Amino acid sequence: MQSVGVIGAGQMGAGIAQVSAQAGYTVFLADVSQDVAEKAKAGIAKLLDRAVSKEKISQADRDAALALIQPVGDYAPMAEAGLIVEAATENEAIKRKIFEGAGAVLGSQAILASNTSSIPITRLAQASPDPARFIGVHFFNPVPVMGLIEVIRGLATSDETVAKVEAYGQKLGKRIVHANDAPGFIVNRVLLPMLNEACFALGEGVATIPDIDAACQLGLNHPMGPLTLADFIGLDTCLSIAKVLHEGTGDPKFRPAPLLIKYVEAGWLGKKTGRGFYDYSEPEPVPTR
Repeated sequence: MQSVGVIGAGQMGAGIAQVSAQAGYTVFLADVSQDVAEKAKAGIAKLLDRAVSKEKISQADRDAALALIQPVGDYAPMAEAGLIVEAATENEAIKRKIFEGAGAVLGSQAILASNTSSIPITRLAQASPDPARFIGVHFFNPVPVMGLIEVIRGLATSDETVAKVEAYGQKLGKRIVHANDAPGFIVNRVLLPMLNEACFALGEGVATIPDIDAACQLGLNHPMGPLTLADFIGLDTCLSIAKVLHEGTGDPKFRPAPLLIKYVEAGWLGKKTGRGFYDYSEPEPVPTR
């Protein structure tokens, strides 16, 4: 496998494109338009420039990686890719539409993968041309920093598909863990209930935003508090995963916190919208309540 297609040029997709190019793969990066993909490549260039300034990579490595990223306006160039990774928003209808379009150009031996953080792989595979060559490849944000990939096989995923994806992840220098096709997989099955419970605690007046975050950060030795992390992930994404866990298991312990639902309904989605549990309009985040 020499080339990879990435569909979705947001933070996750751009990160997948960057690490793939740094590992030597030619990357076809697509989004709703070529202009969006071009802007994503410009953002990747800034991140690589920062890495050069910190002497984490050489100028030559930066130039080589950037040269391998090709923004595209449609899926046609991905016909030569050995792997196409969907990295769109956590919306099943949108993902299915992407799989249908990508499936139309997918090579006869190529793999179609989803970066979904929670949606069942077996169900998504029904929108692909060959469920045996469909798999979940869940990266973590920020992709260039986080050292993990969750690999999730669907009911029909072949051993050959798993082996090829393992080799790809290892070439990227990531640790591979295998999860069964269960709601939330591993990380979000454990993480989201904690973030959701922090929302319950805030909504019930157990403590303030700064105190909840400080207590969990220092008391649990986490790099950041749960409400800060939820803002970083995106409150809409957190809610989507919480709903998948709740609906997929039927267990009321996974029900989304009312306050989380309210924030999403208000459009307060976290850092990406400038406001969530914190207001990001100032140089330092300010708690919103």
